[in-house]
Amino acid sequence: MSARCPWAGEHPLYVAYHDEEWGVPLHDDRRLFEMLILEGAQAGLSWFTILRKRENYRRAFDEFDPARVARYTEKRQIELLADAGIVRNRQKVAAAIGNARAFLSVVTERGTFDAYLWDFVGGKPRVNHFRTIADVPPKTAESDALSQDLAKRGFKFVGSTICYAYMQAIGMVNDHLTSCPRHAELR
Repeated sequence: MSARCPWAGEHPLYVAYHDEEWGVPLHDDRRLFEMLILEGAQAGLSWFTILRKRENYRRAFDEFDPARVARYTEKRQIELLADAGIVRNRQKVAAAIGNARAFLSVVTERGTFDAYLWDFVGGKPRVNHFRTIADVPPKTAESDALSQDLAKRGFKFVGSTICYAYMQAIGMVNDHLTSCPRHAELR
């Protein structure tokens, strides 16, 4: 019998994320920016913590408009650090602003962040065939390459493990377990 990936648990928010979003190939630059910032915010925390705060992040970061976030001032950063609806970590907030600037530089160079990002997997999702959670690696050669290139471009909170989680979330890789209905649906 097929069952969703066990990490999704039973909380409706997590189940909806698993069933409707995780692993679905994403090509919208604003959403790609959103997920990059949220994955960085998650470092050291559970994804569920960030998922519960997602709407607060959208409000606080102007719906993840990278051009607006890139213009944030020190005053705006202080306001964000006082916002209990997001993770109030000085380094993560500063990284989100800096990452918006680096994101725009990539867009200027490549036309879209999407075009840049998807080159790391040859333009189409990598479909893995993992049977258990233990089989899923924390990082791959592709996430290493993405991490190194992002860091070279000035991005922060983009270690290889964060990049692999990002790649999974935005559908660059299909890491739904083979027993999960979403594995076949997204193939």
